[in-house]
Amino acid sequence: MRIRRTLLLPLLATTAATVGAALTAPPAEAAQVIEVSTAAQLKSALTSASPGDTIHLADGTYTGNFKTSKAASSGSRITLAGSSKAVLRASGGYGLHLDGASYWTVQGLTVTGGQKGIMIDSAKGVVVDTVTVHGLGMEGVHFRNSSTDGVIKNSKIYDTGNDGRGMGEGVYVGTAGGTSDKSDRIQITGNTIGPDVGGENVDIKEGTTGARITGNTFDGSGLTGANYDDSWVDVKGNDVLVENNKGRSTTNDGYETHTQQSGWGCGTVFRGNTSDLTGATGDKQLAINVTNSSASCRTTVYASNTVTGGRGLTNITVTP
Repeated sequence: MRIRRTLLLPLLATTAATVGAALTAPPAEAAQVIEVSTAAQLKSALTSASPGDTIHLADGTYTGNFKTSKAASSGSRITLAGSSKAVLRASGGYGLHLDGASYWTVQGLTVTGGQKGIMIDSAKGVVVDTVTVHGLGMEGVHFRNSSTDGVIKNSKIYDTGNDGRGMGEGVYVGTAGGTSDKSDRIQITGNTIGPDVGGENVDIKEGTTGARITGNTFDGSGLTGANYDDSWVDVKGNDVLVENNKGRSTTNDGYETHTQQSGWGCGTVFRGNTSDLTGATGDKQLAINVTNSSASCRTTVYASNTVTGGRGLTNITVTP
């Protein structure tokens, strides 16, 4: 493992006193660029990296399950970066597990094989950028266990849910069956999700608040219809924005909202989404199917949403 040190030069002050202080102070620890080219080196770097460091992957295949619990900070992130030809390949479990590893940036690389692609547990401010995730038994990218303020952007996720159980969401936020998982304020933006995603392209679970799903391209041609997976996006959390997305190929609807737990699935806003429902065969065939609208659990569908094919835009009153 080769480490390239990047020295941080202090700014020179204008007064003699501050210049003298700068000259006598001990040097700040240098940030490191850690160059890795083997699976063993990567595992070592994931445990030894410090805030401010960058782990750079050479092109090649890294076989195994890779995990870190090292936390950084909002002002001094740790970055794991490589090209799409730097491939993490797992045969089971998680390809990359950020377990309590707050303020990491994962950029450029590919994750394939295994049960799940990138799992983010109990971590704040994780950014996943321009990655490729495919060829998985279950879901692609999962924010879980109250991982807050995370971002998945500019990425490609396809060919998930290959374990035969009819699941395998592209991006999964939260945990089903309760409201204790507060994976709040997750941003899902500018991604291409599908084809061959076995569950919804995006699933926002009850207990989570403030997700932003914007500017994505969805392809639901892999939907199996099992486990009620019959739309690109299913919103069960609160105060979610779904805006300027494009979708095609679905078995039934484009977007759905549900109340799985009392008081949840409320406050969703749909704006500027383009839905192509050509070929849908389900019982509703709506661009936006709101199953839980009431005075206490409002959903807003703006007229800027459009639909081609199917049976209509939505089943609630449209807001101009």
